[in-house]
Amino acid sequence: MNDSSSTCFELAILAKAPLPGLCKTRLIPRLGAAGAAALQGWLLERAVATAVTADIGPVSLWCAPDESHPAFRHCRAFGDVRLLPQSHGDLGARMHAAVAASRMPGGTLIIGTDCPVLTPRLIRQVAAALGRHDAVIVPAEDGGYVLIALRRAHPRLFADIDWSTDRVMAQTRERLSELGLDWNETAPLWDVDRPEDFDRLAEHIPTVRSVLVVAEQGGNSSCFRAP
Repeated sequence: MNDSSSTCFELAILAKAPLPGLCKTRLIPRLGAAGAAALQGWLLERAVATAVTADIGPVSLWCAPDESHPAFRHCRAFGDVRLLPQSHGDLGARMHAAVAASRMPGGTLIIGTDCPVLTPRLIRQVAAALGRHDAVIVPAEDGGYVLIALRRAHPRLFADIDWSTDRVMAQTRERLSELGLDWNETAPLWDVDRPEDFDRLAEHIPTVRSVLVVAEQGGNSSCFRAP
């Protein structure tokens, strides 16, 4: 473990299994259900590899609907990754459960799999900043956030948030203020949810096009293969 993260944090990843129809539903019109699922598999591997490379402490992969999918088991090839089933409830309840389950002294960082431009360096910077703040957040350009780091669990922080809307970050700031927590924010990043986001991903990481195999199925579906 690198010196900057010697306090030791937990990095929790919340992820959906790459199952057609379960994930990346807003991309199905563009990529097809199988293509959207395979893109999810690619993003899953990238997120886990990024988390392991950051080397700030143990990595836990919280899996939905459960940890049995082969893609989750394959992620253990990147390093010491603990597989756990996501709890029930909305996104806020599942995030709180991940924070509450951590026993690391430095705190917990939570990410999803939607942000392909999140880097190990930024994760280490967030971990370092958590030593000076109660919370650190990496906002998303769409009004949400791609990472939240907390020293300890605060159930109210995740309750009654309008998840998957452009109000998430604003509501979270209000909740942080209500709780009297001191927080820091980085510059916003972008994630991949919509067809235009996929185009941006392909422009940012041109090699992603090499794993997109177009297969006409009924005239409008595609197949995406993760490397």
